[in-house]
Amino acid sequence: MASKSRQVKRVTLTSKKNWWMEPTRSPPVSGTTFVPPNNPLSIFSFPTPTTYSAPPNPTQNMAPFAAGSASELFKCVVKKPNVVQLEINGEMQSNANDVMTQFLAELRVYTTVSRHRNIAAFLGCLENVGMVLECIEGRTLWDVVKVRPELTRCQKIDYHNQLLDGLTHLHSFGLSHGDLSLLNVQVTTPSNTVKLLDFGRSVAADSVFASPFEDMSQRPPEPEIPRPPVTSRFASASSKSSPYTPVPPAPPPLQTRQVEQIHPGTRPFSAPEVLRGECQDPRLADAYSFGVILVCLDRCDLVDIKPWDQRKDLLPKGFLDGLQVFWERCELYLKRWDKGRRRLVREDMMDIDFEMQL
Repeated sequence: MASKSRQVKRVTLTSKKNWWMEPTRSPPVSGTTFVPPNNPLSIFSFPTPTTYSAPPNPTQNMAPFAAGSASELFKCVVKKPNVVQLEINGEMQSNANDVMTQFLAELRVYTTVSRHRNIAAFLGCLENVGMVLECIEGRTLWDVVKVRPELTRCQKIDYHNQLLDGLTHLHSFGLSHGDLSLLNVQVTTPSNTVKLLDFGRSVAADSVFASPFEDMSQRPPEPEIPRPPVTSRFASASSKSSPYTPVPPAPPPLQTRQVEQIHPGTRPFSAPEVLRGECQDPRLADAYSFGVILVCLDRCDLVDIKPWDQRKDLLPKGFLDGLQVFWERCELYLKRWDKGRRRLVREDMMDIDFEMQL
């Protein structure tokens, strides 16, 4: 049976083209802006943004532990996010938000601050793994402080100068450390070079600081631009768009500032205003932590302050008694933040041979 041929007749419903028939122009291609992810496990997912790439020649100040005919081998450390989920009272609790905040803060430090001998070197990121840092062979500053026989005066001043040099370099980029303690400072072997690390609590000095007890997942809406009142007598209450109403000039665009939280670090090194949730100057809080480290360094021992006294900016009786090297400096660093606490400046570096007066 022969198949019958079908004729298809095209019918136009309207005499002119409809809106969906008009060709649309594709928007111009703009530069891609990296938006931080909401999941810490996807920070290093493919493709790794160029923002987190390694600086030029990242191994410049590192010594290889082995060399071949065509290569050099360096020891590195890979730091990857560790998300933990627990069920508490029938509800799932996770540290994902805090892990993401700490990793983004640490990446901001390593990709903003220029190379410095007293800051751990950043070697880039591994896709789907984490960030790569130099391997520091040595011990913590706490291990150095508690060793016997005690440190000499020259050694104490040398550690003071290296810490001050690294912190002031970090502060010059508008960033704080946020968790400065004896455990977050490494000392290499055998050169005794101080290395600052663990910048997960770092914040920017020009940010807007929210209380650490505030839920950051519920962001308040952006404030509307205030409109000036209508001053024309021809404008009625029902009509604000009278032709006689003067048109005010457009206000300048609002510059949004990043909102960050300052969380308490390691006791007793956290500043009192941080413990109270009232810190507004993170670099000045680092100065308090630096002062407590100097007390430990001068005494060659770990000190403690009762948390209820520390929140009130109180020091134990005789806390500074017996300090032979840093007494005057510790007194200034441990003052209340709004009562003359001294900032960290490179000019305060001490000479090893002669005592420097403030």
